[in-house]
Amino acid sequence: MLPIKSKYKIAKRLGAHIFPQTQTQKFALSEARTKKQKSHKRAGSDFSKQLLEKQRVRYTYGLSERQLSNYAARAMKDPNPPQALHRAFELRLDSVVYRAGFAHTRRSARQSTSHGHFTVNGRRVTTPSFQLSLDDVVAVREGKTRASPLFSALTSNEGEDIRAIPSWLSVDISLLQTTVSSLPEYTQTEGGLEYPLVFEYYSR
Repeated sequence: MLPIKSKYKIAKRLGAHIFPQTQTQKFALSEARTKKQKSHKRAGSDFSKQLLEKQRVRYTYGLSERQLSNYAARAMKDPNPPQALHRAFELRLDSVVYRAGFAHTRRSARQSTSHGHFTVNGRRVTTPSFQLSLDDVVAVREGKTRASPLFSALTSNEGEDIRAIPSWLSVDISLLQTTVSSLPEYTQTEGGLEYPLVFEYYSR
């Protein structure tokens, strides 16, 4: 698991969305002051922009430097590298668990998957980086796991999550399972991750 020393410092440098739990009013005011100060400074070099984006991607998905490098190397062999990289990240088991609302943070999603709390197509999987495919079904493991407060609350009002579930996942909260109904599509939006900069960094 990627060690995190200071979520607030990292979020301030890379963007508040990296760690949603840091998005408090106090943090927002501090970030606004920082942006105002930075606006008076000269824009950074191409390398600094590439390095910053690489770090944003790393911390967003909780990857080590080696893991990200390996993902990028494989994606660069694909006809559409940004799409391939995005799908590799989003179709990780821990990422799907988080996106489906079965965990409040990516870190907790990684921990619960490594502890074997989820099954894929009926089989227990303990590898957070396990790559899912179209029509795969991820479910909370039967027995004590499903009865534990961690997951039983998901079927009640206590378990409601304000995060929107992506359209490529079909979630049945009553059964505590989700299906990969289509493949995630990468679209570069304002404030989103810019994978082309990551490829530029590794192509130096």
